[in-house]
Formats: sequence, structure tokens, C-alpha cells
Amino acid sequence: DPAPQQAPTMATATAGPKPKLYFAGSIRGGREDAALYMRVIQGLAERGNEVLTEHVGKASLDMMGEGDLTEQQIFERDMAWLRSSDAVVAECTVPSLGVGYELGLAESLGIPVLVLFRPSAERSLSAMLRGNSKFTVHEYADVDGELFAAISAFLEVHGVPTA
Repeated sequence: DPAPQQAPTMATATAGPKPKLYFAGSIRGGREDAALYMRVIQGLAERGNEVLTEHVGKASLDMMGEGDLTEQQIFERDMAWLRSSDAVVAECTVPSLGVGYELGLAESLGIPVLVLFRPSAERSLSAMLRGNSKFTVHEYADVDGELFAAISAFLEVHGVPTA
């Protein structure tokens, strides 16, 4: 069995260990928010976090996922990253079975979860997420200001140090 791959990092070097964040977003459920995912991932990295799942925001990643890894390799790598994370930030506007699985596992491991959602007439957030008192749910419209303020507040409440 191949060892889990190390996550690349966009973050600049800072003193001390960087908080490890697991960013979750739809891959096989739909890639219409890929550019948004990348903006969030880059913003998290610029704020001194190590984003373990940077690949989720890559425009080159399509609905078929990562062709250079088997599904078992992807599962094992992602589960290792999830287990090592300090917190999960999940953009859940585009529904995804995989993201739902990751959030359930994060809950069972006691990892803090922030669910991000852009409300619209066409979509509403699952009651399984909104109704879970262990998840923090934040609805947003403004990516650049409001969203990062909410993420920072979530990390602070859960004792995850930020730069």
C-alpha cells in the first residue's frame, strides 16, 4: 500500500507549526464552485494555515477526480489528512456525498467543522448539516470580507491558532 502523499502548501513560512485545515468541497458532485474553492483555499493559506486539500480548488480537477491515483489511494490519503487536521472548513453550496461523509467522520473524531453555504432560491442546506449542533453553519454572500471574518472567528472559538 502506498503511503499517503504529503499535502503541498501555498502558505508562506511562519514561526511555529501552522494550523492544519481540511478544506472540503464538491469534486464528483459538480465543479461549478472550483474557482471559489481556490479563492478560499488561497485566503486560508495567506492567513498562515496549512491547507491539506489544496487540490480541491484546482481548475484542472474535473468531476472524475484525480486520474493519477486509485480510488482507494484517494480515500486513504484524504482520511489521513482529515484525521491530522485541526479543523474542517467545508463549502457545501454544491451538494456532495463525499463531503457529507467527510463531515460525519470529522464529527465522530471530534474535529471542529465549519459549514459554509450560499443560500439561493435553487438550493437549501441539508437538515443533516444545519440541524447538527456540533457543526457551525455560516451563510454568506461576500467571499472576500464576511467569509474570512467568519472563518477566523470559528477558528478562534475552537482554539485553532491563526497568524
